[in-house]
Amino acid sequence: MKPITPYAPRESQADRSKASDSLRFHWPEYMMEAGESGFYLFSVCAVATLLWHPASPIQRHLASDAVRRIYMGLAMGATTIAIVLSPWGRQSGAHLNPAVTITFYRLGKAALWDTVFYCAAQLLGAVAGVAFASLVLQGAPAHKALRYAATPPGIYGDTIALVAELAISFILMYVILFASDHEVLAPYTHYFAAILAAIYIAFESPLSGMSTNPARTFGPALFASYWHALWIYFIGPPLGMLAAAEVFLLAREGNGPYCAKLHHHNNKRCIFRHSGPDPTTPASRVSRFTFG
Repeated sequence: MKPITPYAPRESQADRSKASDSLRFHWPEYMMEAGESGFYLFSVCAVATLLWHPASPIQRHLASDAVRRIYMGLAMGATTIAIVLSPWGRQSGAHLNPAVTITFYRLGKAALWDTVFYCAAQLLGAVAGVAFASLVLQGAPAHKALRYAATPPGIYGDTIALVAELAISFILMYVILFASDHEVLAPYTHYFAAILAAIYIAFESPLSGMSTNPARTFGPALFASYWHALWIYFIGPPLGMLAAAEVFLLAREGNGPYCAKLHHHNNKRCIFRHSGPDPTTPASRVSRFTFG
């Protein structure tokens, strides 16, 4: 038998509308999001250093940047899966990305203050992750070959980078929503997300640097002092994902997804709104709306 997802303590809607009460009830999830975002950015910097730094013992054995991007994609896809399946990822939902959290807010799955604190935690976690990587790797991520694994626009310029970020963010979010809404696919939602991330890093990054995530770009940009194209990554991913949400709602006649987690059916508490039947539980076909 599958474990039943426990709900968070039953606060009133008035309590949830207050920032102080959101912090009091849900601070563990905010800290988890910060930790997960930090670990992701630490991994980004560590793997990029291993693959691109001139002093790396394996850098000279890799034939080209294309090969390095494939290895980078595989590593970050595996990192994404590990984070989602970790105890923290199972509880917080492992958004790692303000654009994802904002989109679930639009879909009615997250409360306003949870959205605000999630986004803040993701940004702060990204900064902490880059800082920790720089400390552990003794400043190696600062090398000009890496620039803290920043995500600058590619050779075709800012406009193409923006269009690319819109497109890959749209596809990523729509796949997440589509998979999580189908009984057969729902348990594998995080694998689909990880596979797309790996493909994007391997093949799309020459166009936009492959971000899909304002926090992913902000952490390295802060340390590299690279600001000129930051707007692309704060506009493109949210707009692309929000557009995917609108298409999803249109296709489902206004019915949103069940939950805002990438792996929601587990024994960890859930702070998100649940609506409709759980797609991972065939027996639960009774419509419900809970704010757990």
